[in-house]
Amino acid sequence: MDAEKIRNLTGPELLHQQAELNDQLFRLKFQLKMGQTESLKKIRGLRKDVARYKTIIREQELGIAGKKAAPEVKAAKATKAPAAAKPEKSAAAKPVAAKPVKAKKGPAAKKPAKASAGKKKGKK
Repeated sequence: MDAEKIRNLTGPELLHQQAELNDQLFRLKFQLKMGQTESLKKIRGLRKDVARYKTIIREQELGIAGKKAAPEVKAAKATKAPAAAKPEKSAAAKPVAAKPVKAKKGPAAKKPAKASAGKKKGKK
């Protein structure tokens, strides 16, 4: 169902439709587990529909008008002037010199590697 059609429904109708979709989803999942069906597309579609209904119910709870609020937000953003514009870098700017690579710190850097002749041999 289209989101605009869903938005035209009342609160109880939305809750009823959502309960119906959850029931259908439960039945399909049950059939899938029992090996009676392999309709994954239908399950995915129902999950998306349930999410759509939940989103619209939450929008109504918060008093959000959905897509109608988007132009107001865009208009508010367009009227705000940028606080500080970043200066553009010119081509004549000096390149930053590469930093020298530091030696590793830790026990491996402090002690030199020992020769393999100094290792103890195990029993054969």
